[in-house]
Amino acid sequence: MRTSKLLNFFLGMVSFILFWYLLFLLTNNPAIPHPFASLEKAWDIKNILFLHTGASFLRIFISLILASLISVPLGILLARFEKVNRLFSPLIYFLYPLPKVAFLPIFMIFFGLGNTSKILLIFSIISLQLLLSIRDGVNQIPKTYYQVMTDYNSSYLQELRYVTLPALIPTLFSSLRVSVAISLASLFFAENYATTYGLGYLIMGAWTKMDYEELFVGILAIAVLGFFIFTLLDELEKRLMPYRSL
Repeated sequence: MRTSKLLNFFLGMVSFILFWYLLFLLTNNPAIPHPFASLEKAWDIKNILFLHTGASFLRIFISLILASLISVPLGILLARFEKVNRLFSPLIYFLYPLPKVAFLPIFMIFFGLGNTSKILLIFSIISLQLLLSIRDGVNQIPKTYYQVMTDYNSSYLQELRYVTLPALIPTLFSSLRVSVAISLASLFFAENYATTYGLGYLIMGAWTKMDYEELFVGILAIAVLGFFIFTLLDELEKRLMPYRSL
């Protein structure tokens, strides 16, 4: 299994570099550096690159945990109680399309310039998406499942344990994968202010220096980080649902 994951990583990396090299040949522009030049640059700055990647990973990881702990119970609550859904859905639909990155200055005023404001920004971007996915996922569970549990005088907690949560796992992991992609895309903005570590900071710094080799090192590092997190989610889902092939 580990060999399969390494093979997938190798194939993904080779495909990415071939596509990159094709762009390099077609554009013939210094803004698209030769892939090997950027890989050599990555080796030269490997120690600082590891710190930038680690900082970004921790921000995304904490944001995902917070969003899961808050959005999953709320999504189930909205789906299982129609009155609650009717009461809060209009507000959620107003908040969901808002550009959350515009609130970064507000987060920085209330929570300082450190990691908290950046984590809350990523959390605010992914939490509503996760909440709505969970609500819709629970609504797709056949009502007959709950009727059977009711016929056996099951409690709400038993319905949650034996029906809702098992049926919700595929939706949860699909939504988490989307959240990871959104989080990685948000790094570029979230890590551009008041920080010295993070892949967004690395990319923006390279951009201002017009160091395109380093800029592409940051982009490649985000791709590798995304592959690593997606692989972790695949493994976790496989352990929770061994009968499901990924």
